[in-house]
Amino acid sequence: MSIANRLGFYLSEHQIPFQVIPHFHSDNSVSTAVTANVPLNQIAKGVMLSDHEGRKLMAVLPANNKVTMSRVNEELLGSYHLIKENQVYELFKDCEHGAVPPVGIAYNMSMICDSLLDELDEVYIEAGDHENLLCIDKQGFEKLTASARHARFSREVIH
Repeated sequence: MSIANRLGFYLSEHQIPFQVIPHFHSDNSVSTAVTANVPLNQIAKGVMLSDHEGRKLMAVLPANNKVTMSRVNEELLGSYHLIKENQVYELFKDCEHGAVPPVGIAYNMSMICDSLLDELDEVYIEAGDHENLLCIDKQGFEKLTASARHARFSREVIH
Protein backbone atom coordinates (compact mmCIF):
# COMPACT_ATOMS: atom_id res chain seq x y z
CA MET A 1 0.00 0.00 0.00
CA SER A 2 2.74 2.48 0.97
CA ILE A 3 1.33 5.98 1.60
CA ALA A 4 -2.42 6.38 2.17
CA ASN A 5 -4.00 8.35 -0.69
CA ARG A 6 -5.42 11.20 1.38
CA LEU A 7 -2.21 11.57 3.36
CA GLY A 8 -0.06 11.61 0.22
CA PHE A 9 -2.33 14.17 -1.43
CA TYR A 10 -2.28 16.41 1.65
CA LEU A 11 1.51 16.29 2.01
CA SER A 12 1.95 17.05 -1.69
CA GLU A 13 -0.64 19.82 -1.77
CA HIS A 14 0.93 21.55 1.24
CA GLN A 15 4.50 20.92 0.07
CA ILE A 16 5.50 19.08 3.23
CA PRO A 17 8.69 17.11 2.58
CA PHE A 18 9.10 13.63 4.02
CA GLN A 19 11.29 10.58 3.79
CA VAL A 20 9.80 7.09 3.51
CA ILE A 21 11.30 4.66 6.04
CA PRO A 22 10.45 1.09 5.00
CA HIS A 23 10.51 -1.58 7.70
CA PHE A 24 9.48 -5.18 8.27
CA HIS A 25 5.76 -5.72 8.89
CA SER A 26 4.80 -4.69 12.42
CA ASP A 27 1.53 -4.71 14.31
CA ASN A 28 2.24 -2.19 17.08
CA SER A 29 4.28 0.91 17.82
CA VAL A 30 6.96 -0.89 19.81
CA SER A 31 7.72 -3.39 17.05
CA THR A 32 7.57 -0.58 14.48
CA ALA A 33 10.20 1.37 16.42
CA VAL A 34 12.41 -1.71 16.66
CA THR A 35 12.08 -2.80 13.01
CA ALA A 36 12.46 0.76 11.68
CA ASN A 37 15.28 1.50 14.13
CA VAL A 38 13.75 4.76 15.39
CA PRO A 39 13.13 5.94 18.98
CA LEU A 40 9.62 5.09 20.17
CA ASN A 41 9.09 8.58 21.59
CA GLN A 42 9.68 10.07 18.11
CA ILE A 43 6.81 8.10 16.56
CA ALA A 44 3.57 10.07 16.68
CA LYS A 45 0.32 8.15 16.93
CA GLY A 46 -3.24 9.29 16.45
CA VAL A 47 -5.97 8.35 18.91
CA MET A 48 -9.54 8.97 17.80
CA LEU A 49 -11.97 10.65 20.16
CA SER A 50 -15.57 11.81 19.93
CA ASP A 51 -17.76 14.04 22.05
CA HIS A 52 -21.42 13.53 23.00
CA GLU A 53 -22.49 15.31 19.80
CA GLY A 54 -20.45 12.96 17.61
CA ARG A 55 -17.72 15.47 16.75
CA LYS A 56 -14.49 13.65 15.98
CA LEU A 57 -11.10 14.73 17.28
CA MET A 58 -7.70 13.21 16.67
CA ALA A 59 -5.31 13.33 19.61
CA VAL A 60 -1.71 13.20 18.37
CA LEU A 61 0.87 12.05 20.89
CA PRO A 62 4.14 10.15 21.24
CA ALA A 63 3.70 6.40 20.67
CA ASN A 64 5.12 5.61 24.11
CA ASN A 65 2.42 7.70 25.79
CA LYS A 66 -1.24 7.31 26.63
CA VAL A 67 -3.98 9.93 26.40
CA THR A 68 -5.10 11.39 29.72
CA MET A 69 -8.75 12.05 28.91
CA SER A 70 -9.27 14.44 31.82
CA ARG A 71 -6.49 16.67 30.46
CA VAL A 72 -7.96 16.65 26.94
CA ASN A 73 -11.41 17.53 28.26
CA GLU A 74 -10.01 20.21 30.53
CA GLU A 75 -7.96 21.74 27.72
CA LEU A 76 -10.86 21.74 25.24
CA LEU A 77 -13.66 22.33 27.75
CA GLY A 78 -15.34 19.27 26.31
CA SER A 79 -16.48 15.77 27.07
CA TYR A 80 -14.50 13.53 24.74
CA HIS A 81 -14.15 9.75 24.90
CA LEU A 82 -12.34 7.08 22.89
CA ILE A 83 -14.25 5.80 19.89
CA LYS A 84 -14.66 2.14 19.04
CA GLU A 85 -12.08 0.55 16.77
CA ASN A 86 -14.60 -0.32 14.05
CA GLN A 87 -15.55 3.38 13.85
CA VAL A 88 -11.89 4.24 13.26
CA TYR A 89 -11.80 1.87 10.27
CA GLU A 90 -14.77 3.70 8.76
CA LEU A 91 -12.97 7.04 9.02
CA PHE A 92 -9.71 5.84 7.46
CA LYS A 93 -10.79 3.63 4.57
CA ASP A 94 -7.56 4.23 2.65
CA CYS A 95 -5.46 2.81 5.51
CA GLU A 96 -4.80 -0.67 6.78
CA HIS A 97 -6.47 -1.42 10.10
CA GLY A 98 -4.26 -0.22 12.94
CA ALA A 99 -2.03 1.95 10.74
CA VAL A 100 -3.76 5.32 10.95
CA PRO A 101 -1.58 8.33 10.09
CA PRO A 102 -1.72 10.91 12.91
CA VAL A 103 -2.71 13.64 10.48
CA GLY A 104 -6.38 14.34 11.17
CA ILE A 105 -6.32 17.47 9.03
CA ALA A 106 -5.85 15.30 5.91
CA TYR A 107 -9.17 13.64 6.83
CA ASN A 108 -11.00 16.90 7.68
CA MET A 109 -10.73 16.32 11.44
CA SER A 110 -9.78 18.64 14.25
CA MET A 111 -6.64 17.73 16.17
CA ILE A 112 -5.03 18.26 19.52
CA CYS A 113 -1.28 17.68 19.53
CA ASP A 114 0.75 16.85 22.60
CA SER A 115 3.40 19.54 22.96
CA LEU A 116 6.04 16.87 23.66
CA LEU A 117 6.15 16.34 19.89
CA ASP A 118 6.87 20.03 19.29
CA GLU A 119 10.28 19.59 20.93
CA LEU A 120 11.50 16.98 18.42
CA ASP A 121 13.72 17.67 15.39
CA GLU A 122 12.10 14.78 13.49
CA VAL A 123 8.77 13.04 13.92
CA TYR A 124 7.88 9.67 12.41
CA ILE A 125 4.30 8.87 11.43
CA GLU A 126 2.43 5.86 10.07
CA ALA A 127 2.06 6.04 6.30
CA GLY A 128 -1.22 4.09 6.31
CA ASP A 129 0.19 0.57 6.20
CA HIS A 130 2.23 -1.64 8.52
CA GLU A 131 5.49 -1.47 6.56
CA ASN A 132 6.34 2.22 6.12
CA LEU A 133 6.92 5.22 8.32
CA LEU A 134 7.30 8.78 7.12
CA CYS A 135 10.01 10.94 8.65
CA ILE A 136 8.97 14.59 8.79
CA ASP A 137 11.27 17.36 9.99
CA LYS A 138 10.34 19.92 12.63
CA GLN A 139 9.16 22.55 10.12
CA GLY A 140 7.03 20.02 8.26
CA PHE A 141 5.45 18.76 11.47
CA GLU A 142 4.72 22.35 12.50
CA LYS A 143 2.87 22.81 9.19
CA LEU A 144 0.95 19.55 9.70
CA THR A 145 -0.19 20.59 13.16
CA ALA A 146 -0.57 24.35 12.63
CA SER A 147 -4.35 24.26 13.05
CA ALA A 148 -4.22 21.94 16.08
CA ARG A 149 -4.38 22.93 19.72
CA HIS A 150 -1.01 22.16 21.35
CA ALA A 151 -0.98 21.11 25.00
CA ARG A 152 0.37 18.47 27.37
CA PHE A 153 -2.29 15.79 27.70
CA SER A 154 -0.49 12.44 27.72
CA ARG A 155 1.58 10.40 30.10
CA GLU A 156 4.34 7.91 29.41
CA VAL A 157 3.51 4.23 29.51
CA ILE A 158 6.27 1.73 30.16
CA HIS A 159 6.52 -0.81 27.32
